[in-house]
Amino acid sequence: MQTLKLLIYGYFNLKKKSVDICYRINPILGFLAMFVTQDIVLSLFFSKKKIINGGFSIPRNSSIILAPTHRSRWDGLVLTMALGRRVTSKDCRFMVTKSEMRGIQGWFLKRLGCFSINQLSPSLSTLRYAISLVEKGEQLVLFPEGKINKYGKKLVLKEGLYRLARLATKKTKSITIVPIGIAYSRVSPRFRDEFCLSLGQPISMDDCLTLTIKEFNEFLNEKMIKAEKIALKNVGR
Repeated sequence: MQTLKLLIYGYFNLKKKSVDICYRINPILGFLAMFVTQDIVLSLFFSKKKIINGGFSIPRNSSIILAPTHRSRWDGLVLTMALGRRVTSKDCRFMVTKSEMRGIQGWFLKRLGCFSINQLSPSLSTLRYAISLVEKGEQLVLFPEGKINKYGKKLVLKEGLYRLARLATKKTKSITIVPIGIAYSRVSPRFRDEFCLSLGQPISMDDCLTLTIKEFNEFLNEKMIKAEKIALKNVGR
């Protein structure tokens, strides 16, 4: 009976461990992905790459949530190049939709630190994991628009970022939300086009605790669009 209990205990702990490992960034795969995407793909595909930080630098010893506009499938690579390990000494930990985590793509994304969320009904385990990343000072990336918004149409931002940040304030004192605008010289980027990433004015979550979700999202959206306009101007649009 004791042996059976030990086997069951070992099985569930092994299962839990394997899930945790899937969320960790594989150091070898992470290095290879960084080299291939930043030094080869982005360098060859885009003729000009511009980052505008407005004098703001990502704090190294605080909890960061990046909130970028979402205009293309290139956004994740651009964001990682501009604010990833080489620049901030922090990896970008992306919260993505479940559809993004399927097949071979999902296999790679898990091992590069991404994790999925059901937008219609987020699980408690996913929320806890996201909050733990914020608490540990990781660099969490959420696309508040919830999907690729190719033409930049006005959308009602999803509620997830605000809810998660509010919950995380119970675990850590300092949470900074960075609105980001990403723009390309054409709506659908083509070979040798340009891109620009513009950091908006950072938001301290402590200053937003009295806001409703609607008020916060309007405030955040305004800052994201303002940052995007700067980026658009720099790529000639």
